[in-house]
Amino acid sequence: MSKVEERLKELGFELPPAPKPAAVYVPAVRTGNLVFISGQGVTYDGKPVMVGHVGQELTLEEGYKAAQICALNALAVLKQEIGDLDKVKRIVKVLGWVNSAPGFNKQPYVINGFSELMEKVFGERGRHARSAVTAHELPFDTPVEVEMVVEVEE
Repeated sequence: MSKVEERLKELGFELPPAPKPAAVYVPAVRTGNLVFISGQGVTYDGKPVMVGHVGQELTLEEGYKAAQICALNALAVLKQEIGDLDKVKRIVKVLGWVNSAPGFNKQPYVINGFSELMEKVFGERGRHARSAVTAHELPFDTPVEVEMVVEVEE
């Protein structure tokens, strides 16, 4: 087990199986030492864990937890692509969308669920550039979708 996976376990998390694409795309693309992870939703083993709009069917706290599930799915895809999460040099960029109820404007606090988990797992290497934006609808009614770019060792 990698040090990263051990750290996840210490934090009370476990990597899920890597999600399979829901449409025509690949889960990850590596070019040189960068890996681009496709948007990950709030699923486990292909099934939705949560659905709905944050600020309506879901609370801010539930949105935060949804973003953590996205983070675990993204890490599972990354592990599938590179084989060992200890090869991560840096989480470079994160883009998070929040399926937001009208008037909900706390998207950054929702996506903090993703960002704070990355920092707890990777330390300084987990700090990243980020955008957190609203969506009035997301695929399959997922409350959160997050993609990331990661720098890895050659």
